Amino acid sequence: MSFLISAAHAQEAAAPAAPPGGDLMSLLMLGGFVVIFYLMIWRPQAKRAKEHKNLLTGLQKGDEVVTSGGIVGKVNKVADDFVVLEVSDTVELKIQKVAIAAALPKGTLKAI
Repeated sequence: MSFLISAAHAQEAAAPAAPPGGDLMSLLMLGGFVVIFYLMIWRPQAKRAKEHKNLLTGLQKGDEVVTSGGIVGKVNKVADDFVVLEVSDTVELKIQKVAIAAALPKGTLKAI
């Protein structure tokens, strides 16, 4: 029965031509993306994290700080993970150290 149906032979497709400098160019592009990622994202974020860690380790009684929630106060007591802030003459708040966003210059509370 095979004599009535002719056999079909597939033509082998030629491999697509590689672009000039293909492998080297791909590696250079990948390396460029890694360098851009490092310079624009990882390095500045690591620098901010280091500055924030130094701020938290350097806290001491009498420092004026602002929290990430916007509360401004004077540090009365520093513990391992918590800080007691005096926000007015009769109000003290106990907050986590990591909630402190920035240290203010001395005298900022009197100027507000």
